[in-house]
Parts: sequence; structure tokens; C-alpha cells
Amino acid sequence: MKMIRAIVRPEKSETVAEKLAESGIVSMTKMHVFGRGKTKGLQVGDIRYDEFPKVMLLTVVPDEDLEKAMDIIIEAGKTGNIGDGKVFVSAVEAAYTVRTGEAEL
Repeated sequence: MKMIRAIVRPEKSETVAEKLAESGIVSMTKMHVFGRGKTKGLQVGDIRYDEFPKVMLLTVVPDEDLEKAMDIIIEAGKTGNIGDGKVFVSAVEAAYTVRTGEAEL
């Protein structure tokens, strides 16, 4: 299993979530976050904006669904402009359902 942490523009988060759900990836966590990337913010006159609103979508997918999920996230989240976001993928060793204690390996 792989955990995907996709940080996208707020205006793209619903589109990404809907496209993932349409593909069968329905379980996800969504968080509103703030951050900055390589540009380290934006200077407009005397005002410096160093953090921008983003949405972080977290989901866990089977290894065989990773490429499909990545294609969907990148296609649905892209505007072609700086600040479109970043996706992090990491291995998941185990997952447990809180209500039942059942392991999902």
C-alpha cells in the first residue's frame, strides 16, 4: 500500500477529489493548509506574501493503483502555473480500522 499526500490549489481540490472518487478511490482525508514552495512567497510592492492557502488530500491506495491515482491527481490538479502543488508518496506498512481493530494489510 502507498500513502499519497497531494497538496493542491484550493480551487482544484474538489475536481481532484471527484476524479479520484470516479476512479474508485473514495476514501480520503482533506485538510486546509498553508505553505510555500521554491519561490518562497510573493512580493507585491511593500507587502510580502510568504504562505499561500492549499488543500492537502491524503489517501492510501494499493500498489497497483498508484500510477492511476498519480495520473488523475496531476491531470486534475494542474493549471500550468507556479504553485500548482506537490505530491508525496510513501509506503504504508499496515492500517487498522479503529472500530473493529481489524488489520488491513
